[in-house]
Amino acid sequence: MIDLPYGSNSFDSGELEGYIRRSGRNYIIQGQKNCSRADHQKPHSLDYWLRNYARTPNTKQAVNEVIRALVDTGKFEEGEFICPDSGRRCKGIRLV
Repeated sequence: MIDLPYGSNSFDSGELEGYIRRSGRNYIIQGQKNCSRADHQKPHSLDYWLRNYARTPNTKQAVNEVIRALVDTGKFEEGEFICPDSGRRCKGIRLV
């Protein structure tokens, strides 16, 4: 289980792994934004996905601590990938 430092909750990294696989990609961008969930401009990002688990969904969740915890599971590695929403290279994680 990975704790959300600003979400007062946690999530199973296996659920994220399944979500990424179903997306047709082998990665997800970090996409952390200081905005409400409804106004989030990167709906295919980790930050947006994590807000489903947060008790405070209008607070950014994909902070660097969460990325490090996911990498520490051994299932993910950090890198830069093409954002499916903006088309730009962005920080994210990839399935190992």
